[in-house]
Amino acid sequence: MTKAELVLIPIPAGGHIVSAVEIAKLLVQRDDRLSTTIFIYPARNPVTTKYNESLAASTLPDRLRVIILPSAESSDTKPHNQFITSVYDGHKPLVREYVSKIKTQSELSPDSPQFAGFIFDAFATGLKDLANEFDVPWYAFSASDAAYLGCLLHLKALHDERGVDLSELGNSDAELEIPSLANSFPVKCLPLSSLEKETLPIVLEIAGGLTEAKGILINTFLELEPHAVKSLSNGKTPPVYPVGPIVKHEGNGRDVGSDGSKNYRDIMEWLDDQAPSSVLFLCFGSRRSFRSEQVKEIASALERSGHRFLWSLLKPSPSGQLKSPSDYENLQEVLPEGFLDRTAKIGKVIGWAPQVDILAHQAVGGFASHCGWNSILESVWFGVPIATWPLYAEQQFNAFYMVIELGLGVEIKMDYTMNFQGDDEIIVNADDIMKAIKHIMEEDKEIRKKVKEMSRISEKTLMPGGSSHSSLGRLIDDIIENLS
Repeated sequence: MTKAELVLIPIPAGGHIVSAVEIAKLLVQRDDRLSTTIFIYPARNPVTTKYNESLAASTLPDRLRVIILPSAESSDTKPHNQFITSVYDGHKPLVREYVSKIKTQSELSPDSPQFAGFIFDAFATGLKDLANEFDVPWYAFSASDAAYLGCLLHLKALHDERGVDLSELGNSDAELEIPSLANSFPVKCLPLSSLEKETLPIVLEIAGGLTEAKGILINTFLELEPHAVKSLSNGKTPPVYPVGPIVKHEGNGRDVGSDGSKNYRDIMEWLDDQAPSSVLFLCFGSRRSFRSEQVKEIASALERSGHRFLWSLLKPSPSGQLKSPSDYENLQEVLPEGFLDRTAKIGKVIGWAPQVDILAHQAVGGFASHCGWNSILESVWFGVPIATWPLYAEQQFNAFYMVIELGLGVEIKMDYTMNFQGDDEIIVNADDIMKAIKHIMEEDKEIRKKVKEMSRISEKTLMPGGSSHSSLGRLIDDIIENLS
């Protein structure tokens, strides 16, 4: 029996690491011929760092190994758009040494797994020269949606084939016709990195690298994105394998967070006391946070709406610093005077949130989110309608996708954006926020019905006979055939 070993390399960002770990689990649990090793690079985000630490201490499936690489001091002071590249360049020798050992072992012992190739994060295709060195195929893994993958490839085509200078489109009302979308797409919902001269070359390089992959794994499922997946089967793109939804089905809230298990118990016990689908959960990721003026507008909207809420409120890093948000020591310093007392019977304000466990709770009926793709898939998996408030990266694209393209969400502010320093924040007023809250919690029963139906489909797609189950099987067959 031919045995194969794959090396997975995600970028050092929480959602990407979680997705890589879950796809590795799927691979080894699906086929006992496969072994996987994940190289995890040091992260700047303390939440991601804690996840990495808990992962290193956890019990993993057989034939799955995780290697946490040491921090490279030279990369710590790099600006964000150079950080990932510098991290990878600094650790290439370690990855090269490990793969060399696999190759040597397989040559000495026929029973040892053969090195079958790499699976690189879609944003780490710059590592493809490693695959060329070892003369093995490499696959890309997209932790984003199929539609955004199609968007990246289309932007590359606009630049290369039509000579469009994307950086000149910023702040315009122009719309694009993107093959992976059925609707016209407003340029203002593109990521800032696609519109700024300093970062646009990186985006184009990533898109160009993807076309060289042996195949592309996507954390999605055919039934969620039929138009986008079909658009990628155009003969110009490597074969795509929708293998999702790859989500954590239960969190590690008992182990991670500022006060650990006590905070977790307090949150879950509070939810236990609420009626089914009565709570709006607000959580905007671990990379950005709102400043005081916007916090007060959110607080006003929540209080005036009268709906029950659970709000994960984090303290932003000082202006100009790349540090991640942290828990407030005293929430009174940022919330309106008397807010906590006035809303004590209907709401709870927390710091770090065990998002998966909260979304899984029957009391949660709506999710105000930054629209990271992992968060979107979690909301779909657990059947919780989403209110979109994107902050950075491709989240504006995802918000448009959920509201306009798929009809699975409502808009708070679809084209909202925040730079890496968080110092260019625009203010969404309380009236607009309250309108979205009422929409998702009271008015739009059709969206709730559609999300619940998609939740049921998302479970079936991973089962034998489901589209993602079949797609994963085709991927494994391709990996094994490469060795023969």
